[in-house]
Order: sequence, then structure tokens, then C-alpha cells
Amino acid sequence: MLTIAAITTANAQTDTMRYHRWFKHDIAGAVQIQVTYRKGNTLQLNQDLNKAGIPSLSSNDVWINASMAHYNHNWIMEDGLGFTPTSTATSANNLKARYNQYQAYFRTGYNVLTEDDIRLYPFVGLNFSAAVLDIQDNARIQNTSDFTTELLNSTSSKTFYQPNFGIELGGGFDYLIKMKPKRKEFFTVQRSIPIGIRAGYYINTYASDWRIDNYGFGNSPNQKQSAVFLSFNIGLGYEVKK
Repeated sequence: MLTIAAITTANAQTDTMRYHRWFKHDIAGAVQIQVTYRKGNTLQLNQDLNKAGIPSLSSNDVWINASMAHYNHNWIMEDGLGFTPTSTATSANNLKARYNQYQAYFRTGYNVLTEDDIRLYPFVGLNFSAAVLDIQDNARIQNTSDFTTELLNSTSSKTFYQPNFGIELGGGFDYLIKMKPKRKEFFTVQRSIPIGIRAGYYINTYASDWRIDNYGFGNSPNQKQSAVFLSFNIGLGYEVKK
């Protein structure tokens, strides 16, 4: 029995040592939902659509984003993926246009406050996005019922996309609503609900020609536009402490 007890104690001590070697620093972050307003530019795109008899599309100024925040002392890193709701327009000759956008962004900021429940930080970020225009020719697609026939169907249906790149300069503010902490054997998880805003300026440094697959079109609609953005943020935060 003494041997078994000694082995058990030794294993427990070994597990504790392994744990503390792995868990050298507190771990903190948040899972977030962000709703962003950033004015888009579809002026030239709508002009070309109108020439083809397709009504104008809305510019999709609202983005819905899912993001993660990571905290290391005063440094704050944020990454996220987002999209705009799809806008749709149908012409009299049964051509339907659908338009939306996607983005991925990465930000780094520095918290200038020392309070536990408030964060205020300037940040700089990179933004990769793409606009997608889908043209659906219902008149021709709905006239075929055979797969082989459809493969060779002469139709106006096609999907265009336009890659964009931008730089974000701005600031963030979060107020943390603290929740009851959860205590484990070796650590404590402090949970919170961060509510805040992000505001800044998006500099659209690069806008590609509209493309299908790898083929680009010259004289394609220019959507390059820098703009102010404003985001509302809410999430579930955590801080794991030894």
C-alpha cells in the first residue's frame, strides 16, 4: 500500500510540474460578433449593369463579422472573417444579379488604460476582401432539363469577383461585464462579456480588375474607395489565471 501511495503521489507531482511548465502565463481572449458600417462604392458597377438592362444593386455598407481577440499584457490582437448580406436585382428579360462581399482582417493594438474592466487602444490592421457578382440567366437555364445539354448551353450566367486590399487605422473601446469566475484545481477562469466599438479609417490601397477564374477584364468597374468605418462589438471573454 505504501508503494502504491508513493507512486500516486509521484505521478501527481509530475503532472503538476508538467502543468506549471506548460502554463507559464495567463491566457486571455474573447470570441466576438461585430457589426460594421463601411460605405461601399458600386457607382461604376451599377452603370454597367444598367447598360445591360439590369437594375442597380445596393452597395452593401453593412458587414457581419465573427472575430477572435487575443490579449498579452497590454497588447491586443484581433482577427476576423466577415460578409455583407446579398443584394439582388432582376431585369425584365429574366437576368438576375446578386452581389455581396467577403473579408478577412488582422489588427494589432495597445491598451493605454490600466483598469481591469475597460480597454482603450489604438490599432493598425490589414484587410483582405473580395466583391462577388453573380449573374443568373433564368430564361436560358430553365429551358433545359438535360445535364449534357446544359453543359453546352449558351447562357449569360457567370460569376465575377474582384479582390481588394486595404489598411485599417483606428481605435477600439471595450467595457467588460464581469461574470462569476469558475475555479478549477490549478487555475481560475474569469469570464466576461465585452461590449464596445471600433472606429477608424479604411484605406483601400489596391483594387483588382473584375475577374472570372484567373482571367481579368480591362476597363472593368472601379470600386476602389477608402472610407470611415464604425463597428459595434459584443462577445464572450475569458482569462485563465494560475
